Amino acid sequence: MLNDLDIGSDDPDELRRANALLAAEVKSQALLIEKLQHQLEGHNRHRFGSTSESLDQLNLTFEEDEQIGASAQAQTGPTPEPEQDKQPRQHSRKPLPDHLDRHEEVLSPGEECGHCGGALKTLGEDVTEELEYVPGRFVVNRIVRPRKACSDCEAIIQSPLPSRPIERGRPGPGLLAHVLVSKYADHLPLYRQSQIYARDGVELERSTMADWVGRSTALLEPLADAIGRMVRQGEAVFADDTPVKMQAPGQKKTKTARVWTYVRDERPWSGQSPPCSWYQFTIDRKGEHPTNHLSGYKGWIHADGYSGFNGLFGESKACEMACMAHVRRKFVDVFSAQGSSVAEEAIRRIAKLYAVEKEARGKLPEERVALRQHKAKPVFDELEQWLHDQLPRISGKSPLAKAIRYALGRLPKARGYLDSGCLELDNNSAERAVKPVAVGRKNSYDRLSSFARS
Repeated sequence: MLNDLDIGSDDPDELRRANALLAAEVKSQALLIEKLQHQLEGHNRHRFGSTSESLDQLNLTFEEDEQIGASAQAQTGPTPEPEQDKQPRQHSRKPLPDHLDRHEEVLSPGEECGHCGGALKTLGEDVTEELEYVPGRFVVNRIVRPRKACSDCEAIIQSPLPSRPIERGRPGPGLLAHVLVSKYADHLPLYRQSQIYARDGVELERSTMADWVGRSTALLEPLADAIGRMVRQGEAVFADDTPVKMQAPGQKKTKTARVWTYVRDERPWSGQSPPCSWYQFTIDRKGEHPTNHLSGYKGWIHADGYSGFNGLFGESKACEMACMAHVRRKFVDVFSAQGSSVAEEAIRRIAKLYAVEKEARGKLPEERVALRQHKAKPVFDELEQWLHDQLPRISGKSPLAKAIRYALGRLPKARGYLDSGCLELDNNSAERAVKPVAVGRKNSYDRLSSFARS
């Protein structure tokens, strides 16, 4: 196109044509620069943001090291002599929890005075509490079953073994629970657990614990199914998924699998059901999986804009509730990359909706509806109309236009929360429930096995 601008003619038509080409080129380059700036900001935020080893985190680490060094010097230095007239030090520390076991040690000076030999009487006492930690320790349960013979019929009788989690296995239920919690809640891979237990003189091979985990999953299947039924009985379900790396047997590379999360959380509107999360694993992200997981469900489903959830919505099916957090996130990305005043205004208007939600949290459903109709609905309507007005004024290929089109596509599906007190403005309950999986996937791979069902 730049070659077309190299003209030597003074013809007005040629000049107008060149001007039009130049304007189109400038517009194209501006859009490209805007797009690249947006992508660069996203990559920088992903690489250097709060979840990475950013400079701020390093500074915090240095401050912590300086404090550790100062404390070490104070510990090894001479103990200062107490000042006679100095007021007792007032501690602002919280008291130690009452539920902790107390092991009391009494340091008595004796019953007789060391100076004159007279009897001592108690005036009072000073109590100092010291927080100590006793590492978890292994114990061996010995089950002794005597064999007895009847003196009359000579029959041999022996009590049967009690029910055990793994027949002919050595782990007790407490140990199995500890291994599972360490692996899935504390994100400790089995090889690390093996190293920890070896320090206590107990050799537990990684393969042995992998077998325990596999057998435990089979034992927990009925509990997982019960949680799934409880989740699907709720008036609203929060749904989300997250990728995990899966290493299939016989392959040297990994592929991306999915963990789907379905949450029932009625605490924001004082519901009676306890919060519960149901997880399902699949080897891909096909839309048939959430359709099968929530087959027959006819309540509300909080979800993002992933098309795989579309099979759940429709006549005689579930109703969709869009996530305002996803809408807001688009504008935050644009504002961070470009400092757009339109994106900033969109964020400000969405913040008003969340201010109403903060006020509505914990209230009964009918109270939440009344509050939303009075305060949130005008803001919601104005936001939608304002976005419609802004779209024609900006380039249709810009990231801001994409954010506005996404918002306009999702807002009609988010409007349902204004009329239902059992709905939330966003899908954050599911995102919080799936976060432990996202943290744990950095530490270990999920292997394809017989107990991973789609």
